[in-house]
Amino acid sequence: MDAMEFFTSYDGTALAYRTVGDGPPLLCLPGGPGRAAEYLGDLGGLAATRTLILPDTRGSGASATPADPTTYRVDRLVDDVEALRRHLGLDRLDLLGHSAGGSLALLYAAAHPDRLTGLALVTPSFAAVGLASDTGAEEVIATRAAEPWHAGAVAAYRRVKSARSFAEAAPHRLAFEPLMYGRWDAAARAHAAADPAQRSLPVSEHYYAGYTPETERLRARLGALTCPVLLLAGELDLWPTAASAAAAASLFPDVTLAVQPGAGHYPWLDDPAAFTTTVETFLRGSAVTGAGSSLRR
Repeated sequence: MDAMEFFTSYDGTALAYRTVGDGPPLLCLPGGPGRAAEYLGDLGGLAATRTLILPDTRGSGASATPADPTTYRVDRLVDDVEALRRHLGLDRLDLLGHSAGGSLALLYAAAHPDRLTGLALVTPSFAAVGLASDTGAEEVIATRAAEPWHAGAVAAYRRVKSARSFAEAAPHRLAFEPLMYGRWDAAARAHAAADPAQRSLPVSEHYYAGYTPETERLRARLGALTCPVLLLAGELDLWPTAASAAAAASLFPDVTLAVQPGAGHYPWLDDPAAFTTTVETFLRGSAVTGAGSSLRR
């Protein structure tokens, strides 16, 4: 992975990003919310065909902590994404958002539709547009009842879901994490165990605090997008469920809905080959060519 690089955002905050891989650029927005982009790794080997640009959200990872914590709010983070695009010298770009980063990607698409050639939403949150993400979650949980960890994970899931803050949920997160992966193997356990050290709770707490989506305006803007959209869900994911993703597909005029079999919230870990094939096939179709598609490094 390349060395950490920095740029100055609109309010003077120094923000960090790394680039990894080779090929046309793909800006990847991490979720958490507030988890450093390190957890994305190379997205299951997607870096073999794409230059992944991996920014740390302000206040997380190597990015600086701003003076004003309200700038962590998801709609205000749109300006950081735009500042990074300008810093990289990209006229238009392919954008990928994972989890809470999917909410940010949706808001960026609504604000700057002319800057996108393709939008890949990987197990995204729909909170930014006021849609439910957990439709049918109980049915998905029931399908995993034979797993040895099931009872403990479900009890922890109930505590996390009822928590009033990310800090209150934190002590129960690791116990419920088996429900977030298609396979609770060594790789998944290591990935989940790394979460606390990679997560900034202040960013988590402020990400949606005070945010109320302008639902009609946002849906109108997304409904007018001219770029293609990939909506990739995991068959076993709880946030969003495949049912929630299918309902959200109606937001977009040109959308590919893909449900990865056996995958949870991190589909590049559950089946890297299936994940990279789906995303790369979509990106080739979005055809990032012409002026502005080359990354200035």
